[in-house]
Amino acid sequence: MRESEPKIPTADILHVPGNSAESLRCLLQDLSPPFTVGESVGIKIHWGERGNEGFLHPRYAREIVRWLTELGVRPFVFDTTVLYSGGRRSGEESLKTAAEHGFTEAYLECPVRIGDGMDGRDVVEIEGGGRHFPSVQAASILHKADAFVIFSHFKGHMVSSFGGAIKNISMGMASRAQKQRMHADAHPVLSRKRCIRCGLCVEVCPAGAAAMPADGDPVYDLNACIGCAQCIALCPQSALKILWDTDITVFQEKLVETAAAIWRVIGPKTVIVNALIRIVTECDCLPGNHPVIAEDAGFVAGRHPVLVDEESIRRIGAEPFDRAHAQIPWQRQFAYAREIGFTP
Repeated sequence: MRESEPKIPTADILHVPGNSAESLRCLLQDLSPPFTVGESVGIKIHWGERGNEGFLHPRYAREIVRWLTELGVRPFVFDTTVLYSGGRRSGEESLKTAAEHGFTEAYLECPVRIGDGMDGRDVVEIEGGGRHFPSVQAASILHKADAFVIFSHFKGHMVSSFGGAIKNISMGMASRAQKQRMHADAHPVLSRKRCIRCGLCVEVCPAGAAAMPADGDPVYDLNACIGCAQCIALCPQSALKILWDTDITVFQEKLVETAAAIWRVIGPKTVIVNALIRIVTECDCLPGNHPVIAEDAGFVAGRHPVLVDEESIRRIGAEPFDRAHAQIPWQRQFAYAREIGFTP
């Protein structure tokens, strides 16, 4: 970062109440971002899986675009391809889903891109250095933009309890291979009493690891399973639960470790914004209209994802997440971040 560039101290956290685009605008106007006129700035967002009704309306992303344009930089919005089947597995499908949800270039007033390429193969290998990953594979967009805004919908998540800036950087900017490495310890286990043999788990499995015998319950090839947990999340009877090959805390550590590696690349030129609105039980990756678990708490911004996520939890409270996703050790994310130096 050049000495002449405006700065916001890393430890500073800003908060504005309300759930409107105008509230977000007030927050943005109080920021002093580390951007230089003419730079390209990628806005990392999640435009929602096809059929999901809880994603943030594109008016919020457009507000960030307009703020950046006024600063004299060149904004674009992006997301990456995913492991599971649905409307975002390929770049082509993902852009169709984005358009269906209103995230178009015409509405946002900027380009809409796929960070790891239309086939998910435009990736880079970066240094890891933690307990789990000596190297981390991430979307090549890391090296194709000058700076970033990480704009995250803060809500519940079935394996990390909450999803905010850490997860939006980690799972959101990782390659598909890195996503699989993070999920590798999760496999489905069936409750036969609940199962109605609807076959949805077979239908949605992207790895062909689920099969439905003609005369029995579904079976799962755990060697073929990639751990994406889509079958578990979408089972209409809640007949599938996660079987962890290792302690569930390992997933929290892998999530943080991947985010830390990416942050070492983008951190000096990145602003974090969390939207604490429409706080629902599940990630925007899952189809459906998920129940709201807490009241809107506005927008939180800062220059470090760990601090912004911690402040988001503080303002909402831990209880809604612990109630929605019991016995998930989400606190390990913050403790491990400090252990590996992923802190201001």
